[in-house]
Parts: sequence; C-alpha cells; structure tokens
Amino acid sequence: MLYNDPKTFREDMLRGYVAAYPDYVVEVPGGVARATKMPEGKIAVINGGGSGHYPAFCGIVGDGFMDATVVGNVFTSPSTEDVLGVARSVDNGNGIFIVGGNYAGDKMNFNMARDRLVGEGIDCRSFYITDDVAAAKAEEKEKRRGNVGTFMVFKAAGAAAAAGVSFDDLVRITEKANERTRTMSMGFRGCTLPGEAAPLFHVPEGKMEIGQGIHGEPGVGEDDLRPAAEVARILVDRVLAEAPADDSKRIAVILDGLGSTKYEELFVVWGTVRGLLEDRGYTLVEPLVGEYVTSLDMEGIALAVEFLDDELETFWSAPCDTASFRKGASSMAAGERKVYAESVEAAETFEEGSEASNAAAGCIVDAFARMQAAIVDAEDDLARIDGVAGDGDHGRGMVKGSTFAADAAKAARERGAAAGSVLKEAGRAWAAKAGGTSGVLWGSALEAAGEVVGDQAESYDASLAAKAVKAAYERMLSLGGAHRGDKTMLDVLIPFGEELEAQAAEGRSLRDVWSVAAEVAQKSAEETANLVPKVGRARPAAERSLGTPDAGAVSMALCIRAVLGPGRPA
Repeated sequence: MLYNDPKTFREDMLRGYVAAYPDYVVEVPGGVARATKMPEGKIAVINGGGSGHYPAFCGIVGDGFMDATVVGNVFTSPSTEDVLGVARSVDNGNGIFIVGGNYAGDKMNFNMARDRLVGEGIDCRSFYITDDVAAAKAEEKEKRRGNVGTFMVFKAAGAAAAAGVSFDDLVRITEKANERTRTMSMGFRGCTLPGEAAPLFHVPEGKMEIGQGIHGEPGVGEDDLRPAAEVARILVDRVLAEAPADDSKRIAVILDGLGSTKYEELFVVWGTVRGLLEDRGYTLVEPLVGEYVTSLDMEGIALAVEFLDDELETFWSAPCDTASFRKGASSMAAGERKVYAESVEAAETFEEGSEASNAAAGCIVDAFARMQAAIVDAEDDLARIDGVAGDGDHGRGMVKGSTFAADAAKAARERGAAAGSVLKEAGRAWAAKAGGTSGVLWGSALEAAGEVVGDQAESYDASLAAKAVKAAYERMLSLGGAHRGDKTMLDVLIPFGEELEAQAAEGRSLRDVWSVAAEVAQKSAEETANLVPKVGRARPAAERSLGTPDAGAVSMALCIRAVLGPGRPA
C-alpha cells in the first residue's frame, strides 16, 4: 500500500482528494463539504465514518447526494469534534440530518455531536443504517451493522433532501429506505491497513467468509470457496429471504466489489445474479455493478437490494452529481461556489490550581507518558487479540489515543493546567484524535475523572482516586450501552474501581491501594476470555471469541498497571 506516514494517511488522502475534485468538494474541519452552495431552504444531509471505504463516504458529496462527510481515520469512527466541525460548516439554518452506519463508535460520537448542536439551537437529527442481514437475526434487526446498502439509504436521504421535503418526511423516507434494504457479503482475502506488513485478518486458503462485514468483522462462518454461480446463489437467497411482506417486485440492486475484486469477476457473478433475480419475478431498476462501498484492498463481494415503492424509486433514479457517482442532468460545475469560514482554535487558559493539584498534575503527565509507552510496546499483541473476533484495529487506535492524550497532558501542564484540567485536556484529545468507540469512551471517562479530581483540592489521596475512577466508569456506562459482563473494558474498570474504593476505606496509601487494585484489574482482564461479547463489532462472532480476552479489557489493565510506575511516591 502506498502512503507517506501511516499516522497521517487520512489527512494525506483528504488533501489529495480535494485537489483531485475541486469542483465538487472543499476540506472543512473534520471532513469535506460540497464546493457549491445548497439550494435555499434545503436541509443539510451529512454522512460519515472511518476512511478506507471509498467511494463511500466522502466520494458521494455533491448535488443530489450528501452535502458533507465526516471523515475518520481508517476504519475508525470520526470524533465528536470532527462531526461538529463538519455540521457547523454546512449549517444553513434549515436543519442538519446525520446518517451513518450502525456502529457503536459512530453512534456515540454522532449522537453526542447532535445533542450539542441541539443545545446550540440547531435542529439536528440522526439515523443509523442496519442493512447487513448477516449481522443479526431478523427479529434483532436493530443490532445489524451498516454494509453496502448504506449507499442506497444515503441516496434516498440525499435525493429527498434535494427535492425539498420537510424534515419529518426526510426522516420517514430514510427510515423506509433502511427498512427495505438488505445486504449480504462474502470475503475471500483480508485487507491491509496502511503501514502494516500483514493483512488485518486472514481467510484460509480455499475458503470464504460468509457474511463478512466491511471492516473485516467475522460473518456467520466459513465455507469452501465455491464457483461464481454458487456464490451468486448464496447472495441472492440470503437477501431475498427477508423480502418485505408487500412482495414488491421492483428492486434497486448493487453488486459491489470490496476493494480488490476485479470488475471482470463481478461481471461473471452478475450474469448469474441478474438471471436469478429475474427468474423470481423481479424487475431491476438501474442496477449498479462496481465499487461503491469498499474496504481498502479486501477481496470480497456484496449484494445489496432495495425493495422499491413508487416514492423510493423516484429517489433512487433522481439525478445527482458527485466525484464518484453521477446520474441524470445535475451538474455541480454550474453551481455557485460556497465560501467556508476557517476554523480557528483558541488555546485554553487555565486558572491557578492548588499546590497539591499542581504537584499531582506533574504525576499525571508522567503517568500518561508511561501509558503511551506501554501501549506502543503492546500494539501488535492488542491487534492480534482484537482480530480474533473483531477487526484488529484496537492496537492502532490505542496508540493514537494514548499518544495524543500524553501530548495534550504535557502541553496543558506547560500552560499551567492543574490536575483536573490536565485529565480533561487529555480526554478531549483522546476522543478527538483517536475516534472510534474506545476513543470516545476513554475520552469521556478521563473528562469525568478530571471533573472529580478538580484543580483546587488540598490533597490527592486514594479516596479521591476511587471517586474519580467511579465517575469514569459511570460515564462509560451512560454512553456506550454496555454493562459489566458484556466483554468490554468495563469488565476491568468497574472491578478495579470497586477495589480502589474498598482499599481506600481502610486508610491505605494511594500507591498501596492502586497496586492492589491493579492486580484485580489484570485478573479481570484475563477472565474476559470466559465471556462472550454482547455489544460491538465482535458480537456476531461471539462464540469465536471464547478463550480469548477482550482487547479493550487487556489495554485497560495495561494502562492501569502503567499509571504509578516503579518508584513513584504515593
């Protein structure tokens, strides 16, 4: 894979993309926006997610489609600040509609941004797409993830907004498009992240992963690699198994290559797919064969079907003009250019903290440095653990988050920040720069801890530390929808915090208390090997994760053990 620096792949990609299509997009804080003005009265529709999926998501910004896209790091949710930056750039006073895939990190960051925008007086709503039939059973559709069918739902939302519908109708149309869209995928070879020597995951030679997600999430199981006609039949059977009760016979269809599947191969499969669909009485409306939602260089294929009614067919066929996809007579080149204001970040100033708080701030800065070093050393192991049932990117995400947090903590201290402010600045940096589910959870937890720690305490003892940790995991519980026993980092942080509280009640020193509780954290991380995930990307492959600890739990225990370091005074 070609890159300059893996750490700046997103930034370098965006710079080149904007340079390649200046008539279509401009870069704004957090992503890209349409280069031309929106029609008067139009609701702004934005999508977003991790990069690595082009043409989704930033490739479909333009007239009749998306107005802007929030762009995260590769396979990683954009941060809340990224979402806010994009949304504020395109806000025209008519409301903002955020549409994304049903992934925990995306939902948390998008919803937090939505709530902040609403608090600012902006009408902002959000919706999450659940088209992947392999991700959960029909009776649990709300747990399904987004897949290639997101392209169809995005198209419905974008076209409806361009037609000038009301906000309520826009939400209704998007919900209907999602309800009537199904996707099934197959994976043949894993993708490789920038800077990595080996693929993110492996499909055994001569096998195929049935129902694999667009980030490499395991599907419903492996099978022997079949001829193209049999693959086509499996795809068709799975998407038609959940046809709507009204038995609509007009369908939009996408046969999608996931990154390195050749077009010639797609055409071979398409010949069978089309025949099977027509044999079952379906009329195909403007079908698409090619690359629309990819996954870097993954070798795989996906079939997405949208069961149309008259309204949805109108929006599927409506004109649009974007860098990667065009229909009809719409033309971005004819539009008036929009000038976007530059974002200027003012450096925060901090009030003077107490003597004890300033001393604690220095210890906190050192702790973040040790955490970052420990995570860097463990990156490959964390990626390996995460790859058993997840997408294998946890190590990289933790390296980014801990690095930015350590840098932010140091910079804040150099500007005079005391203990609580250092923690909050580190948390904000972790959430803003790392993105993803773990990014927003770590960031929010650190901010919550910082609020408890504060800048004015006269002493920083084990009791205060226990209260701060409790605030951290309570914030995680409120945000993530996970609970103790769901095989997440909470299965470490909660027992760690409870042990801190119990030990602190005995009047022991912070060092002694933390050391004892850290042993509990480590044991708890190891015990997650006996759990099955109930939330997140690993949930569809729950049984596969048995015997392997949760990567987030392992990294949490590692950070906890690194905090005090050898020889630090209590």
